Amino acid sequence: MDAPRTEVPYGTLDLLVMKTLQSMGPLHGFGLARRIEQAAEGSLFLNQGTIYPALLRLEQRGWIDSR
Repeated sequence: MDAPRTEVPYGTLDLLVMKTLQSMGPLHGFGLARRIEQAAEGSLFLNQGTIYPALLRLEQRGWIDSR
């Protein structure tokens, strides 16, 4: 049986991303998603369609930068 998927409230993913980057330093999108999932102890699943748009949105706002 699959674990239930939890939707992240609007704005929460941005906060999770920024706090993870703050605590761990630079990460690529896949590593960032896996770390957030790990911290959520299996109650959250992030796919490419979730994490990469969030990263792009944060970068466009000037809150993070990419290399």
